[in-house]
Amino acid sequence: MVSKRSYALANPVAALLDKEPKDFKRQDFLKLIEDRKLEKITFHYIGLDGKLKELKIPVVNPIQAETILAEGERVDGSSLYKGLVDMGLSDLYVVPVYRSAFLNPFDDRSLDFICRYLDSEGLPVRFTVDNILMRAHQVFREHTGLELRALGELEFFLLSDQPAIYPAQKQRGYHSSSPFVKTGHVLDEMVRLISQLSGSVKYAHSEVGYLDKVESEVEEINGKTAEQMEIEFLPEPVEECAEHLVLARWIIRNVAYRHGMVATFTPKLEEGVAGNGLHFHLELKREGRNIMTNPDGSLSQEARLLIGGLCHYADSLTAFGNTVASSYFRLVPNQEAPTRVCWSDLNRSAMIRVPLGWTRVSNLSALVNPREMESFETPESRQTVEMRTADGSALIHLFLAGLTMAADWALNPETAGIWGKEAAELAEKFYVSGNIFRDRKLLDSLQELPGSCQESARILREKRGLYERDLVFPSSIIEYVARMLEEEGDDNLREQLMLLSAGERQALARRIMHKDLHKH
Repeated sequence: MVSKRSYALANPVAALLDKEPKDFKRQDFLKLIEDRKLEKITFHYIGLDGKLKELKIPVVNPIQAETILAEGERVDGSSLYKGLVDMGLSDLYVVPVYRSAFLNPFDDRSLDFICRYLDSEGLPVRFTVDNILMRAHQVFREHTGLELRALGELEFFLLSDQPAIYPAQKQRGYHSSSPFVKTGHVLDEMVRLISQLSGSVKYAHSEVGYLDKVESEVEEINGKTAEQMEIEFLPEPVEECAEHLVLARWIIRNVAYRHGMVATFTPKLEEGVAGNGLHFHLELKREGRNIMTNPDGSLSQEARLLIGGLCHYADSLTAFGNTVASSYFRLVPNQEAPTRVCWSDLNRSAMIRVPLGWTRVSNLSALVNPREMESFETPESRQTVEMRTADGSALIHLFLAGLTMAADWALNPETAGIWGKEAAELAEKFYVSGNIFRDRKLLDSLQELPGSCQESARILREKRGLYERDLVFPSSIIEYVARMLEEEGDDNLREQLMLLSAGERQALARRIMHKDLHKH
């Protein structure tokens, strides 16, 4: 059998060390630094804004390198988590996670790591977003004996100056190929680098959205052509999912910058043009096996409880998944973006979708390739459920932590008589079939999702106990997010827009949509 480390898209560090990332040791890195004559170690960690931060550490001798790898470094927490850390107690440790090691694709002299925040006692810092997610998953595993895995669908626009030949059609970009899509080669570069660094890319393609000429007061994007792209990932533990999505956004922005382009994950770029969603597929595993389906291919009881938990948490989750005013320009009817709490099979008008999962059929290639005589059996179910509310403004770690708390609420056996029963009833209540926007009576019977950042903030404060239980979300984080949402001042925004003339309305809408091009 050929080692997967021999494949072209294998993690270069894994290939050089001939080890899987989970087996990396400190001495491996010291040897790699010496053999490759690397000049620096770069630490990356997540700030309160959800972006990847970095610390560049020149390597001057083996003792210093080993000390850095063994002990980490200290950083100013009062700047990275402004408002949550007192300046008098601001030092935090950042310590490298060895399995995350990668060769920096933009600096061939650097060995890079994702780090965790620890406090003066060597304990995880409670208010940092990475540790909140780790705590949520720890609580879930302890309560249920299950693992929650997630994959993200990362949508973004690439904006560039393009020739006016082979024009694309508005809202017809889905899975288009060159020459109608002009930035496919840039997407290829992004996918190659993200695949090497994470090992978790499923596929990539062009998405629906397209604008031949962006009109904006923002000089950075005005007049440029906008093509929407998507990179979808493979399921992995929720902590690694968050880590790889933030890393991917860093790579996407850097590759775009090096090509003289702009990449943005902003929820909405133009009215009438598809927005940037960030859908998450979830799966439950017990002892390493997917338990989302019964032997006959139907959804398992655990999967239905998970759906019920997501329905219960849905309105408050927008506080972490839809964090800017333009998020609620995307969450409108008939845009494949949810506005009501519901779930369905294969239905893109629903908040939660149960996609095809190869549950009732297998070895499909034999049906279209009759000469293929070798059988193939999928080792386990690939069924997931897809939560479709979040967008490109999401605070990824906090949103995934919220999803994990929703799963714990529904599946904790110690409270199954209370929460489990309620989760099952919610799953039953909110199941729909068909396009909900074509059935007015059905639509009116379903709970609405929040319509603004300020409404999301109010609901988060009302339901903060869902997140603060078991010491997962600190109250300071709940307050920070609520205040951030309230600062958008968008409670009556739709009514204000309706009072304006068409031209004034369009200008204000664009101003709101384009103010958050690079917020998270």
